[in-house]
Amino acid sequence: MNRVVSLIRENNTAPEPPRADGSAYQAVRAITDSLASPLGAEDQVVQSMPDASPTKWHRAHTTWFFEEFVLSRLDGYQAFDDDFRYLFNSYYEAVGPRQPRPRRGMITRPDVAEVGRYRAAVDDAMTSALDNGALDPFALDLVQLGLQHEQQHQELLLMDAKHMLSQNPLDPAYEPRTAAPAGNVPTHTPPAGRLEHDGGLIEVGCADSEDGFHFDNERPVHRQWLEPFALEDRLVTNGEWIEFMDDGGYDRVELWLSDGWHLRSDREWTAPLYWSHAHQQWHQFTLYGNEPVDLAAPVTHVSYHEADAFARWRGARLPTESEWEAVARAHWQPPRRGACPALNPSRVGSPGTDPFQFCGEVWQWTTSAYLPYPGFKPATGAVGEYNGKFMVDQHVLRGSASVTPPGHERVSYRNFFPTRSRWAFSGLRLAHDN
Repeated sequence: MNRVVSLIRENNTAPEPPRADGSAYQAVRAITDSLASPLGAEDQVVQSMPDASPTKWHRAHTTWFFEEFVLSRLDGYQAFDDDFRYLFNSYYEAVGPRQPRPRRGMITRPDVAEVGRYRAAVDDAMTSALDNGALDPFALDLVQLGLQHEQQHQELLLMDAKHMLSQNPLDPAYEPRTAAPAGNVPTHTPPAGRLEHDGGLIEVGCADSEDGFHFDNERPVHRQWLEPFALEDRLVTNGEWIEFMDDGGYDRVELWLSDGWHLRSDREWTAPLYWSHAHQQWHQFTLYGNEPVDLAAPVTHVSYHEADAFARWRGARLPTESEWEAVARAHWQPPRRGACPALNPSRVGSPGTDPFQFCGEVWQWTTSAYLPYPGFKPATGAVGEYNGKFMVDQHVLRGSASVTPPGHERVSYRNFFPTRSRWAFSGLRLAHDN
């Protein structure tokens, strides 16, 4: 195992958001290599669906980001391979043409070993530039953006690898478990309580006074009026989801939005993604392989439409992102984990976790469309395409997931996916009107 990763895993203190210096750069890059290491060369080239990307592509694209936006600005820098500018650009129109996203799995060459050499060459150049003070303040800001970008791809790497492995009929594990799973055993999950909020005029977003990195979509701070409401003090569990299924939740048209009902019918949804029923119990495919569903763990891999139907079944609703942030700010407790992500969410009340499950378990759907905050202005140049261009036909998720790199989560973070998406580590928390 890489020495940097070994040291990180021995340290149970969650890291701060990465800085723009050589040691932070090396630490973040080492975690990506550690997360890819359980996957063989054959695993790393497969693209299991158009929304996912091969592991090899994630490793190359995050490297391309530093080469394109930081190293290319330095006098005398020679690109590792000019063709990589086309192969590993994601969506930056200002940079130029690129391989279509649904065809990233067709990039069998360069092979995995060559991508490893690419990463090493760029890492050497980046470490030298950082250690020798060769980067101006603007470039250092781009380095910090690049490290946050790499952390996002660490989560995507695990999401996409899970989907890829789930297509194998042998249900292979990404990593073997060191302890037996909990499974469908009877368990006492305490009834959900309520975190009350009086409503009124609140501020939403990241203030300039808040320390650390923030994406542009988290700003500027603005005011929102809230009516009195309450959020439940924990996430919806797998056990509660099975009750919804047993009550015909997937077959009751009155619970579903129109688009959701059509998706449920066309795609034959009868349970969350990765669930199957065998030997009189529910199982789910996890990064540890196929396991009995843990009744006390948060339900994961449900779309917005499924979450909305469940909320309606329970006589509740999903929160807005402003409601979620208003309550989460009063109860935010990042989980006490090391620097590497956890592969599965934890059971309700597990030691070392956020007792209210606002972060570190599953991303939580909100009813809020992903739109710019009042006064939002994207950055100039290609990096301005990072967030703003996606502010349409998506919904906001808040919190963070078990696979989110520790130190990357924050209360103002705005994740976003189309309402049909299920392969993200997405779940839900219920809201109630008062």
